[in-house]
Amino acid sequence: MKKLLIALACSVSVAAFAQGTNWPEKPVTIVVPFPAGGSTDMVARAMALQMQTKLGQTFLVDNKPGATGTIGAGFVKRAAPDGYTLLVSSLGAFVVTPHLQKTVPYDATKDFDYISVPVQAPNVLVASPGQKARTVAEVIAELKASPGKVSFASSGNGSSDHLSAEVFWQQTQTEGLHIPYKGGAPAINDLLGNQVNFSFQNVNAVLQHIKAGKLHAIAVTGDKRSPVLPNVPTLAEAGVKGAEVYSWQGLAAPKGLPPAVKDKLAEAAVAAINDPEVKKRMVEQGLEIVASTPAEFTAFQAREWARWKTLIDTRKITAD
Repeated sequence: MKKLLIALACSVSVAAFAQGTNWPEKPVTIVVPFPAGGSTDMVARAMALQMQTKLGQTFLVDNKPGATGTIGAGFVKRAAPDGYTLLVSSLGAFVVTPHLQKTVPYDATKDFDYISVPVQAPNVLVASPGQKARTVAEVIAELKASPGKVSFASSGNGSSDHLSAEVFWQQTQTEGLHIPYKGGAPAINDLLGNQVNFSFQNVNAVLQHIKAGKLHAIAVTGDKRSPVLPNVPTLAEAGVKGAEVYSWQGLAAPKGLPPAVKDKLAEAAVAAINDPEVKKRMVEQGLEIVASTPAEFTAFQAREWARWKTLIDTRKITAD
């Protein structure tokens, strides 16, 4: 009996090893929990193309939008942890939405293996064309002159642009009027049309409008200046400390990936985002290459989880 058990254990180990070394043997699906055409979708498709080339297997992007990313994330959580169903999402599904909604179909702290953060980008505080404010000090003065009345557009409750505004108000002891939209495009359109006053938008989403002079860039939320907006100061440079915020995308898989699959997937993901053409395209749009390891992403997710939970609780932010 003892010999039989040893033999069975060895056969299981060999099978698991073979699964890892041979992966991928069939097409891999990358679920994006948002509509096609956005930043997360763009990052996922760029990576999929490169991973397909590097690993010799088809990588398909499947958009499963709904419920601010939680439908697609829940779908991936329920998939087999074999490396054939992956998730590329912005920070919302990983560290924000679970704090805003009473129930989500997954536990972000337990249900995923975190593979890599390929890119991040600071947000930029922009003013609508009709605004006279050109500096952070002038924005703060306007907020203090009209508490709760100066409008800030966002792509939705709990989005990185909304959270940037909340951090800004908290650190400057001011209060603005949050106007949530269903996505970044309508928020930017109303900003361009002077329907709202300000917004903290992803750099890549408004870069063309800033360059065209249609929106006024006031400050970026990163810990350093953005290479695509070298003349725009950081909030810290403008006197607002502790307001650093980055929007980011992450690659994850259902919890329980075989170690060999995780290692191979992580290596391919890092190589994909560091491909010279992909890297050039991302950087030109204001994205910063991170290409973190699974251990680095896991630790980062835990820090971001704690940070946004504290802010959401303190500011009493809700999904409504």
